[in-house]
Amino acid sequence: MKQIAQKLKTGDITIQEFSLPVLSAGMLLVRNHYSVISAGTEGSTVKTARKSLIGKAKERPQQAKQVIDVLKQQGPVQTYRTVMKKLDAYSPLGYSCAGEVIEVGAGVKGYAVGDKIACAGNHAEMVCVPVNLSVKLPPDANLRRACYNTLGAIALQGIRQADLRLGESCAVIGLGLLGQLTCLMLRASGVAAYGIDVDSHVVEIAKKHCADRTWTRSDAGIAEQIEALTDGLGVDAVIITAGTRSLDPINFAGEIARKKGRVVIVGAAPTGFDRDPYYYKKELELRMSCSYGPGRYDINYEEKGIDYPAAFVRWTEKRNMQAFQELLHGERIDIDYLTTHEFSLDDAPKAYDMIVNHSEPFLGVVLKYDIDSPLRQARVEVSEHKPAGKVGLAFIGAGSYAQGNLLPNIPRKDSDILCKAVIDSSGATSKRVAERYGFEFCTSDVKDILDNEDINTVFIATRHDSHAEYVLKSLRAQKNVFVEKPLCLNAEELAEIEQIYRAKHIGETGQLMVGFNRRFAPHAVILKERLTGSPMSMIYRINAGSIPADTWIQNPTIGGGRIIGEVCHFVDFLTFMCGSLPVRVYASVLPDPGHLNDTLAVNLEFENESVGTICYFANGSKRVPKEYIEVYQSGLIGIIRDFKQLDIYGSSKQERKKLLNQNKGQTGMVKAFINRIKNGGDSLIGADEIFAVTRATFGIIESLQSRQAVSIQL
Repeated sequence: MKQIAQKLKTGDITIQEFSLPVLSAGMLLVRNHYSVISAGTEGSTVKTARKSLIGKAKERPQQAKQVIDVLKQQGPVQTYRTVMKKLDAYSPLGYSCAGEVIEVGAGVKGYAVGDKIACAGNHAEMVCVPVNLSVKLPPDANLRRACYNTLGAIALQGIRQADLRLGESCAVIGLGLLGQLTCLMLRASGVAAYGIDVDSHVVEIAKKHCADRTWTRSDAGIAEQIEALTDGLGVDAVIITAGTRSLDPINFAGEIARKKGRVVIVGAAPTGFDRDPYYYKKELELRMSCSYGPGRYDINYEEKGIDYPAAFVRWTEKRNMQAFQELLHGERIDIDYLTTHEFSLDDAPKAYDMIVNHSEPFLGVVLKYDIDSPLRQARVEVSEHKPAGKVGLAFIGAGSYAQGNLLPNIPRKDSDILCKAVIDSSGATSKRVAERYGFEFCTSDVKDILDNEDINTVFIATRHDSHAEYVLKSLRAQKNVFVEKPLCLNAEELAEIEQIYRAKHIGETGQLMVGFNRRFAPHAVILKERLTGSPMSMIYRINAGSIPADTWIQNPTIGGGRIIGEVCHFVDFLTFMCGSLPVRVYASVLPDPGHLNDTLAVNLEFENESVGTICYFANGSKRVPKEYIEVYQSGLIGIIRDFKQLDIYGSSKQERKKLLNQNKGQTGMVKAFINRIKNGGDSLIGADEIFAVTRATFGIIESLQSRQAVSIQL
């Protein structure tokens, strides 16, 4: 399928052929008829991308700081990979469209193939959208109008935040698309709309179509005129839809608002207002409007389709979209004048050039799709077909971790290793990875991988909730499997994986590997070699740092939480170091309001009588290095400091080994796994270890719930 993509490195806009989106449960596959370019948001993105690296850093200082933090922690090589991954990626554009349902995902109710639909989706022939970011339309709906769906919801949410009543007044500062839509809906609801902008052209458009009174910001006496229009009161609310770095909108809003009025920020405008004379004396209320409405950025709402009860959250983002579409279909607002330009998808780069260069006046720029062209298949060939080798690789999932830690460590000049296929939820990511790392094709159909006889090895680097599914499918297809941790999310999935593994005798014919990279770190390997077989005591302290509760990894059904998602690493490391399986676990947690269970202490007992303690703390300072390990055995102490420094203390001397950059073992792990497939041999990590470590991780959660020690069945 065709899709608009931008390279953030250069800012170039191109029409790319990508594989079809992957349809997941709770999603709809939609063929776009129209989409609208958000000139403000997308124009700003394109402008920034076309600047130099220094210019990009100035535009996005927070991201520049993140790069510096990565440099300090992980060194120049990993930092370069992280930055280039972002800059070289195909970045999709667009977020408001309308079209026709082509396929309905599992669990979706109320939609059928052929339904007209408006949704939040990219500029692409096909988009995959969550059910709560879509609205079913009447059969006679005008899709050219309906494609303003997301912009309408954003404008409507700003109005809701303003909390206006019939007969009140509102000033709208910024008369681009969002400002015009805001004024249209204000008037439709019986609120006087006063429009203000620095651009006299859009002011004239608003004066003609959507606002009761309008002013160019340079006009004299605006505040006095508004005061007269409101009988000396001032407007009840001000909605700022402008995108600017200037403080003038926020301060001017304070001047024209009535006492105890409300100022709502919808556009990308700064909020550093002057306290005096207006905000303090008038006791003004400043509110932020979050995108489309309640539900935005909530994984449970957007990805899992769990709605908020209307009695408690009357207006969600989906219900805002529905209300906007009802205004359109009932002809209570007329937005036809907003569309000043229409381009075909193939001519979209010309549309962006016009927007960035302001080569002619514009307001709404709509893209029209060729709906008569045949739908393209899921598979996109990237390079010529290659004969089968000893190792035929495929990646299921090619996101940040895969691009930063797995793919760069695959030997690309080894003729025995052939990179065959990539599948990712984003077709843009699939194609970029295929191009950069020399894969033969990208696809959205996992059967293209599992049924391919030239592919004998599958790397799984998707979100955690799909690990077990892809592991099982790959094992059944007789593939070697590398799955990024965790292996699975619950005991039922583990039992099924173990059953398939043992029934098919995978260990005799292939490899099952979990991405426990730390046991392959240079300092870990050296320390392991110095240890004897006697029992040992171990301490592993992790200054994990906090991550938000709404991050996907914290979601129990998607990421599994941080115990399953990350603490498994440290259980495996202690298992590797002492050379024995965990048999008993006891855990205690520091209480927290969100019940995240990410500040905890874990005590482990091993089959050979070794003991270990994992201190996984999310409540510390980032100024302290993340990981610190101590191993004690028969008069020897080994200390690993953040995988940069190793100290070994014996009876007579101290040894110290230091690395310039942190090395957590990803390079050694990937190369060792591929070499084992090439040359044969036992699994790098025994299946008994993998299964025992996974059970021990589940045992930690069980221990927290029961407040008792838990025995681990081997």
